[in-house]
Amino acid sequence: MTTRRLFIKNAVANLGRGGATALVAVFLPPLLVRHMTAVSYGVWVLVLQVAAYIGYLDFGLQTAIGRYIAYATERRDYQQRNSVFSTAFAGLLAAAFASLVLLVAAAAAIPVVFPSIPSETIPIMRWALLILGASVALGLPASAWSGVFIGLQRYEIPALVIGGARLISAVGVVIAAFVGRSVVTMAAIMAITNIVSYGVQYAAAKRIIPDIKFMASLVRRATANELLGYCFGLTVMSFSMLLVTGFDLILVGRFQFNAVTAYSVSAAMITFVAGVLSAVLNVMMPHAAALHARQNPLELGRLVILSTQVGIILLIFTGIPPLIYAAPILRLWIGQQYVQTGQPILVVLLIANMIRLLGLPYAIVLISAGQQRLIKISPLTEGITNLIASVVLGATMGAIGVALGTLIGSVFSVTAHLFYSMPRTYAEIQFSRKKYILSGVLTPLLCVLPLLLAGAVSVTGRLNPAYRNTLFFSCVVLSLAGSVILLRHSKMLRLGTIQPERDSVLE
Repeated sequence: MTTRRLFIKNAVANLGRGGATALVAVFLPPLLVRHMTAVSYGVWVLVLQVAAYIGYLDFGLQTAIGRYIAYATERRDYQQRNSVFSTAFAGLLAAAFASLVLLVAAAAAIPVVFPSIPSETIPIMRWALLILGASVALGLPASAWSGVFIGLQRYEIPALVIGGARLISAVGVVIAAFVGRSVVTMAAIMAITNIVSYGVQYAAAKRIIPDIKFMASLVRRATANELLGYCFGLTVMSFSMLLVTGFDLILVGRFQFNAVTAYSVSAAMITFVAGVLSAVLNVMMPHAAALHARQNPLELGRLVILSTQVGIILLIFTGIPPLIYAAPILRLWIGQQYVQTGQPILVVLLIANMIRLLGLPYAIVLISAGQQRLIKISPLTEGITNLIASVVLGATMGAIGVALGTLIGSVFSVTAHLFYSMPRTYAEIQFSRKKYILSGVLTPLLCVLPLLLAGAVSVTGRLNPAYRNTLFFSCVVLSLAGSVILLRHSKMLRLGTIQPERDSVLE
């Protein structure tokens, strides 16, 4: 299979997995909001958020498995490949045990963290968190198999299993809410579905790739040290992501509990936008790892610029429409009562995440080349700035202040990548910053300028609703035409078609 077809297959698989997440994010909130009390729904989304923290305790090992298996397979070093899997699996088992201990502590701290939650609801929240959190903890070692499939570019398997599990659990949760079951029952349904999906993925791995399995004899200190070096940078990035997005809903729950519903629904829209972009761009990772194994920094640099062009076009086409139609979407989605609070939150979060996701293509190539250890300051700058701004503004302005903190952090993120990260990684990923800005960023923005202008007019509040649809569709057509022209013009940069020219200096 050619590289291009492999990319398309993997992108479709990832989009299918992301599509399942998007369906859940789009259809679940309106169904639950209409069949649960405001307090119960707020407790439910907070349980989901806290349980999701456990996923950060994989310390980047799933990503490391995918990267090193792709790297070792390219070099035909199967002994190293199996050692990486066994060592990483042992680390994920230890992480699962640690997460269970932390989960109990988190359940005990609920009254302190969320003082506004009614006292009679706290025991329910605790049980729901323990049940759902335990299933997520068991998913840490199970994620090793996802890493293997990704490293071997078999994206369709985790896509089918994980995407299917999300859809099934969503149906179960909706049914439980419809018949009046508690948050504990909803958590149990989701936990059981999670555990079954782990078993299905393990069975698929044994059938398709039986030669990759955990062997205690292959757990080696040298491999652990190599993974530690690789994962340290990923852990810093994951911790920074936790500061950026992970604490937002918790801060809203503390500063303005009655805005949790509006904020969580707005965050779900952001998950959709980021999920589409990640699904398409993440398929680059095995190929970028192979390029790094071939010691081809020039092609990696070209990959950054081309993927940035594609990423920006996707960002605009998925982010601007909900920005323009924020109020109608929220009205139809969860009801008129949430529009006044939710619309400004959704608009600010969309703008913030479109800015910060500009750097996602570079970050994916960076991780694939194992260079994330060189740029720890950049993600930490965004994370710390985001957290401080969100706490300060959230304490004074409530939920909208937390959203503004995300916007401030996104500006710091892009700036840090441009002036700190890119010069430090030039030896392994070679491209000039001038070319990155002009060709990678400004050119695609120029191609979608009509849609950008429509979004800007919408944010100012000067867009006449009577002409909104006409303006929107006209801008979509113009922007789509510009995007097609750009991508056709960029065909000489497609992977594997030419030997790229050398960039002489980092400008």
